[in-house]
Amino acid sequence: MISVIIPVYNAEAFLERSLGSLIQQTYKDWEAICVNDGSTDSSGEILRELSSRDSRIKVLDKINEGVSQARNEGLLHVSGDYVMFLDSDDFLHPKAMELLIDITKKEKVDLVAFTYSRSYRLKTLFSHMLYLPERKKIKFPNFDINSAGYKVTDDIYRYATEGPDLDLPENEKKWIVKHCQPWRGLYKTEVVKPLKFLSGIIYEDFPWWGELLLKVKRSAILNLPLYYYYPNRKSYIFKSKQQFKIDSLKKALSASEKLYSREATEYQKQMWEKNFLIPFRTKLDKKLKRSKKG
Repeated sequence: MISVIIPVYNAEAFLERSLGSLIQQTYKDWEAICVNDGSTDSSGEILRELSSRDSRIKVLDKINEGVSQARNEGLLHVSGDYVMFLDSDDFLHPKAMELLIDITKKEKVDLVAFTYSRSYRLKTLFSHMLYLPERKKIKFPNFDINSAGYKVTDDIYRYATEGPDLDLPENEKKWIVKHCQPWRGLYKTEVVKPLKFLSGIIYEDFPWWGELLLKVKRSAILNLPLYYYYPNRKSYIFKSKQQFKIDSLKKALSASEKLYSREATEYQKQMWEKNFLIPFRTKLDKKLKRSKKG
């Protein structure tokens, strides 16, 4: 039912935990498509060992071309009705799939958006700054879909943003879908499979998210932290040079602007401009100013 795409590059320290979070899911009908993107450490061996123990874990080996091409390759091999993305250094709440599939069955949606554990991220960052050992065991909250509730909408643009806020009534602000990381959602395969990540850049999720929003008809927003994002200082985005980040932002903005000028309605253009293009242009301007000062 669910295909989970995991791009892997030199992630030997995290793979047991990441894939372990799938094996420990209360929902069992899934496959993991692990795309080994030319790793030079023992990631490939670890993946093959895990695959030998659990046939739901599939391993694809390829030359190193970056996360975009790894995700694109993974999309070619999905067989599930729904797709999720998981980064190799992150992990999921044990009930994540159960909760998400429950909503898709009830509501017949193209997208279920959720959020990540901010408390885990902050505690991990503090541990790094203070040179403290990281917690090995995570105490997961016991989420219940009936008490949590969710929002169903045919206008995802009303709730999605990269900016600081949205012009929503106070009682609706909890449904804001903040930021555009692909791991924040469960997607209907027929909607997401034709979409490609722009290769050769970081911020590849920005133009991809913009194209996805154009295709989504019906969405559900679940304001629960089902994803555990690990602040990895050795990750590609942290290690990338400032000029590469600037060039990537320019290419991402250009690709998105061309797509919306070609395919979007006036309403979609206005909402994308206000809630995504303007915040990303502001981010680019700040990077350009810092670059000149440096």
